[in-house]
Amino acid sequence: MYKLLIVEDEEVIREGLKHLIGQISRDFVIAGEASHGQEALRYLEKELPDAVITDIRMREMDGLALTGKIRERYPNMPIVIISGYSEFEYARQALKFGVTDYLLKPIDRLALVAALDEVKSQLAGQRGARVKQPDPTAEAERREEGQAEIRSLIRKVKEYVAARPDGDLRLQVLAEHVHLHPSYLSQLFKAETGYNFSDFVTEVRLERAKHLLRTTGLKVYDIARLSGYQSPKHFMLVFKQQTGLTPGMYREQYGVENGAD
Repeated sequence: MYKLLIVEDEEVIREGLKHLIGQISRDFVIAGEASHGQEALRYLEKELPDAVITDIRMREMDGLALTGKIRERYPNMPIVIISGYSEFEYARQALKFGVTDYLLKPIDRLALVAALDEVKSQLAGQRGARVKQPDPTAEAERREEGQAEIRSLIRKVKEYVAARPDGDLRLQVLAEHVHLHPSYLSQLFKAETGYNFSDFVTEVRLERAKHLLRTTGLKVYDIARLSGYQSPKHFMLVFKQQTGLTPGMYREQYGVENGAD
């Protein structure tokens, strides 16, 4: 088991990265965390991980400066750079320090797998050990476990939305709820369900509105609020676009008699 130090100033990204590494690899354990380069250096004075994964842009000391300091003290330690910036200059500087890999946010699952495999190969070579060839059956089981975790996570997100259609259902809020980066959650949701997260929220809210229109005599502006729309005008526009009917027309056709709109 190889020990990793994760250096990332955004806690939600740090948690998402830990979760993702736990899903895709049993060869690594998160031995430590730091929110910036100075904190990482203090950690390295007390504990020595096998490899470091660090963001580039951080307060106090960024990832490139940290990489330079690590190279001075531990020239062979594998380092993976993570950045939300795709400018060539950052990549050029990172490669100059001999980093193992350079990944862009939102982190691609397969790219992280490849980066960790390269880290593992470097560490095994340093220890004079042969890299164990992967067991196809074990790899297949690991992938299936990862997919099961993703399905469970998406189910959790859908249940959260269904339970509170009138609440704050921004992607950022849901991402914090499941400890993932918003962009990564959006990608997972689309891959697992086939549609965008925002479309799902709209569908859930409109189903709530339809139910209230069919079964209550509430005013349309009350139904809009209970369905997560602060603006009745916006609610009526979305409702008409999605159903082809105004809320009043829908109630007349499907709901209680003499319903007010």
